Amino acid sequence: MCGIVGYIGPKNALNVLMHGIKRLEYRGYDSSGIAFFENGSLRCEKAVGKIAMLEEKLSGHVCISHAGIVHTRWATHGTPTFENAHPHFDCHNEIAVVHNGIIENYDYLKLKLQQNGHTFRSQTDTEVLAHLIEEHYRDNLETAVMEALKKVEGTYGLAAISSKDPEKIVAARNGSPLILGIGDHEYFITSDVSASLEHTREVMYLDDNEIAILTPEGYKTKTIQNIPTYKKTEEVLWNIDMIEKGGYKHFMLKEIHEQPQALLNLMRGRVDGNHGPIKLGGLINREKELLEAKRIIIIACGTSWHAGLVGEYMLEELVRLPVEVEYASEFRYRNPIIEKNTIVIAISQSGETADTLAAMRQAKGKGAAMLSICNVVGSSIAREAGSGIYLHIGPEIGVASTKAFTAQIAAFYLFSLYLLLLKNKDYAIPPEMISAIRTIPDKIQTILDREKEIGEIAKIYKDTNHALYLGRGFNYPVALEGALKLKEISYIHAEGYPAAEMKHGPIALIDKNMPVIFIATKDSTYGKILNNIEEVKSRGGKVIAIATEGDRKITEKVDHVFHIPETSGVLIPILSVIPLQLLAYHMAVLRGCDVDKPRNLAKSVTVE
Repeated sequence: MCGIVGYIGPKNALNVLMHGIKRLEYRGYDSSGIAFFENGSLRCEKAVGKIAMLEEKLSGHVCISHAGIVHTRWATHGTPTFENAHPHFDCHNEIAVVHNGIIENYDYLKLKLQQNGHTFRSQTDTEVLAHLIEEHYRDNLETAVMEALKKVEGTYGLAAISSKDPEKIVAARNGSPLILGIGDHEYFITSDVSASLEHTREVMYLDDNEIAILTPEGYKTKTIQNIPTYKKTEEVLWNIDMIEKGGYKHFMLKEIHEQPQALLNLMRGRVDGNHGPIKLGGLINREKELLEAKRIIIIACGTSWHAGLVGEYMLEELVRLPVEVEYASEFRYRNPIIEKNTIVIAISQSGETADTLAAMRQAKGKGAAMLSICNVVGSSIAREAGSGIYLHIGPEIGVASTKAFTAQIAAFYLFSLYLLLLKNKDYAIPPEMISAIRTIPDKIQTILDREKEIGEIAKIYKDTNHALYLGRGFNYPVALEGALKLKEISYIHAEGYPAAEMKHGPIALIDKNMPVIFIATKDSTYGKILNNIEEVKSRGGKVIAIATEGDRKITEKVDHVFHIPETSGVLIPILSVIPLQLLAYHMAVLRGCDVDKPRNLAKSVTVE
C-alpha cells in the first residue's frame, strides 16, 4: 500500500529519496510528501496527485541534504488533500513522521493530546504519532519513539526524523513491513526492497515491535522495550533489471509475457526425472505433519484466493484430501474449527497481506500447522509460517497480479505430487504428469505469440459496460480471475460464475450488449458448457469462447473463439487464464486506463 523511503548517507538525500519513492509508485497512492534537513531545520514539501507534482515543487532546489524521509499515501483517514499528505509534524515543526498502517486508538490519543495543548492540522490518524513523540521527547528521538509506541494500538511501519536530534532516522514496525537496507556507509529504510535495490542488495527485515536507528556511523536495532536485537543480513536475489519495464509499455504486459520463464524458474531444481521425486526444500522439516494431515485449509485474498480454489480442486483430485478455501478477511473474524492434523496454507504474492497474516496467527494460535506459498523471500507471511514454497518468479510490479497466479497454481501442482509421494512411498508418478508441467511454459508461449488475436477481440468490446465470465470445474476459478482482471484495470463491471449457476439469476442480465466469456475447454463438462452457450445465444448474447486446440464444433456456436493448447485437466487453468489476462490488458489500454496503477487499488494491502 503506501510507500516509505528513508535515507541517511553521503549522497544527496533528495535525489536518492525521490528516485526510491518513484520505484514504489506501483503500490498505489493519491498524494506524496518529503521531509529533509536544511540548514539545521526540517523542510517539507507535499503534493496531491502523482509524484511528478512533488518533483515540480522540488525543482531548482540547491541545498544538499544527507538525510530525509519520503512517503506516498493511500487515503484511509481523511481525503487526499495537502493537509492529509505525509509527512506529519509536531506542534513546532521539529519532528516529522511518515507512516503506513492504521492507529486504531487515534481518537482517544488525539483527545488526550489536545487536552495537553497540542494543535492538529489534518484528519489523519498518523498525525497523532508526531504529537505523541513530541509529548515524550526528552533527550533523544529513539527514546521518544519507543515511549510513544507503547501507547499505540494498531499497525504501523513508520520513520521519524527531528531537527532536535539531527542526522538520525528512527523507524519502527508492527504489522506493516519495513526493511533496513545496508549500503556502503549509507543506510535505507523502505517499505519495499525495490526502493533501495540499485544501491544495495543487503537487507534486514524488521520484526513486529522492533525499531531501527540509522545514523551516518551505522545502525542498531532493538525492541520498543529497549532490548537490543541482533539480526542477520539477507541478500535480495532480484536485480535492478527485474524492476524495469524492459521495453514493454506496461509492467503488467511484461509480467504476462514473463510467465513461461517464471514457471521454469519455479520448477528449477524441484522436478527430478520422469517419475519424480518432487523436491520442495521448504517443506522438509514439516514432513511428519504433512504425512499425518487429515484436512487442509487454504487462506488467501483476491487473486491468491482464486489460485487457492484451483489448489483445492488439485489436492482433492490427486491426493484425495479434504480441502477448504477461505477468504482470509472472513476467516480472521470467525471462530474456525481447527482440528488435530489440520494444515493451514497461506497464499500471498507479497507475503505482507494484512488479512492473511492475521488469519495465519489465529490459525496458529489454535494449533494448526502453518505453510505458506509466496513470492517475496523474508516477507512477514513466509517468516510467520516458517515453512512453505517460494515462487522465485522475480518481482511482480503491476497491481493486477498475473504471473503470481499461474505460479501459485504450478506450486500447488508440485505440492500435490509431493504429497502423493510422501503418503505413498512405493508410488511412481506417471511420466505424463511430469511431462504435463514441464511442457506448460512452451504452451503458454504459443498463446502469447497470438496476442494480436486477443487485441482484435478487445477492439470490438472495449466500450462495453458489463461482462459475464462462466466456467465449470477447474475453469470456474479462471472465470472468477478473468472477471477480476477486467474490473481491476478497465473499470468494466464483470462477474464470474460457475456456468451452471447462470440460470439461477445472471441469465436475466443477458442481452445483445452483454458479452459472455466462456472457458469451454474439452473436459468432462464440455457438453454441459455447450448447452450453456446455446442458452446465451438464444437470448441474443455475444459469446467469446476459450476453447481447446482443434475444437471446430464450438466455432460454429460462438461469436469469437480463441484456442489454447491441450494439457492435463488439472493444469488447464494455467493456460486458459492467459488469454483472459491479455483481454483485460488490451481493453484497459484501449479505454485509456492506467494499467499499472488502477484507481483506488494498491499492490500490497497491508491494512484492513
